Amino acid sequence: MQFGRYFEDFEVGAIYRHWPGKTVTEYDDHLFCLLTMNHHPLHINSHFAEATTEFGRNVVVGNYVYSLLLGMSVQDVSGKAIANLEIESLRHVKPTFHGDTIYGETEVLEVTPSKSKDDRGVVYVETRGYKQDGQIVCIFRRKVLVPKRSYGDARGGEQPARPLPHA
Repeated sequence: MQFGRYFEDFEVGAIYRHWPGKTVTEYDDHLFCLLTMNHHPLHINSHFAEATTEFGRNVVVGNYVYSLLLGMSVQDVSGKAIANLEIESLRHVKPTFHGDTIYGETEVLEVTPSKSKDDRGVVYVETRGYKQDGQIVCIFRRKVLVPKRSYGDARGGEQPARPLPHA
């Protein structure tokens, strides 16, 4: 099973469709709000949301949607990354509600070899998240420092630091 890609594996224009999607539950949303101390009533108070908002129901906190998409992309994009260098932009395009299923895809926008170290490079990508009906809810762009295959080979290959079983 592939977990991330080496620098040489990225091609400008490639689109990675992340699988599986994730249905957002009320529990997911409320737990994330509580863990991050975001107590805005739009996210955790259904009476407030029903009585005072245009949506008439709780809206999933946007940073959860972003975090979910970022996590979905690891297997395809940053599973071998040395570092996430920058989140250039983040847009919440439409609201997500409890019960919506989020899917994601990432497009490679640019691939630049490092000027200072020949065993790595920067991959610039855009990740788009959308709901079960195809409606885009979140878009973000980031730059990821990705090793070349030589870097991985020098550190143990595809599964570095994995021990061998013994009795």
